[in-house]
Amino acid sequence: MGFRRMGWHELLWVGRLLVLMQLLHGVFGWGKDGHFAVCKIAEEYLTKDALATVKELLPDSAGGELASVCSWADDVRWHYHWSSPLHYVDTPDFKCNYKYCRDCHDAAGHKDHCVTGAIFNYTKQLFSAYQGYSPQLSYNLTEALMFLAHFIGDVHQPLHVGFLGDLGGNTITVRWYRRKTNLHHVWDTMIIDSAVKTLYGSDLATMIQAIQRNITDAWSNDVSSWENCGHNQTVCPNLYASESVRMACKFAYRNATPGSTLEGNCQDC
Repeated sequence: MGFRRMGWHELLWVGRLLVLMQLLHGVFGWGKDGHFAVCKIAEEYLTKDALATVKELLPDSAGGELASVCSWADDVRWHYHWSSPLHYVDTPDFKCNYKYCRDCHDAAGHKDHCVTGAIFNYTKQLFSAYQGYSPQLSYNLTEALMFLAHFIGDVHQPLHVGFLGDLGGNTITVRWYRRKTNLHHVWDTMIIDSAVKTLYGSDLATMIQAIQRNITDAWSNDVSSWENCGHNQTVCPNLYASESVRMACKFAYRNATPGSTLEGNCQDC
């Protein structure tokens, strides 16, 4: 398969839009709807050549739409058991900071087995084809694209860079309105579900359009800073993770004690 020259960073920087989703009525969410929204927006910002190359890599089941496979990495994590640690990175309790050398490992201590390590890895795999290298290993670039698109979303979910002691909020039992759940699930799914229902007439497309309007209007001056990592880096997941753990401390963990009830605008949670 021949690959067109393209900027893969065009896909990568779109995930940074999630950092600003708090401005949109406090919406965060990275279940199926959240990942779909990220990739749907990303598609709009790919160049013609970039989009064509993405479509070449997509499986037939995607119907030519990146957004339709952005939850694939969640769907296969029980089949690809090795991939489970790649969805998150745990940080020391209450430190509210992230360091790659300290934090990026799985429960068995294998280095680079975390969400930031995965972003570096799958970016490298895609660039090996893009830059015409002949790697010793034959990479599955379709899976690399689907993993990368998903993990860019995951690293921007604050509790995917949460505390080790509570497994990113998974062991903190809370209520979202009347429903008993855990803090991680609230931020993964329930906040965005409630927002789509109450703020956007149960229409995910309307929410996506609202975010797109903010990109072209309210956030337009920030777009150029999202497009580049600085220091000639192609991708900067360490920066993303550092931002996310600060968000976790500032918003997700605030007032979220075991047994507490969370509701309304999550900036007030």
